[in-house]
Amino acid sequence: MKQEIHPDYHPVVFMDTSTGYKFLSGSTVNSTETIEWEDGNTYPLIRVETSSDSHPFYTGRQKFTQADGRVDRFNKKYGFTDNNAAE
Repeated sequence: MKQEIHPDYHPVVFMDTSTGYKFLSGSTVNSTETIEWEDGNTYPLIRVETSSDSHPFYTGRQKFTQADGRVDRFNKKYGFTDNNAAE
């Protein structure tokens, strides 16, 4: 590897803003915010919107925002039922 071209790899605390979950990991990301970790040392703090603590793939909780199809939403909006659906 060439010297002096790679970014500095250092410990960083990542915090999930939706759940407050924090974890310490190595990264090349820099931040002006810092936080004191459980070991008494101060590390840069990186805020993330989604982590393994809040992502539906890892938690098993799915959010269904659009369960109905287009036709079902149209029928619901204009008062059609299965008995008198638009033909």
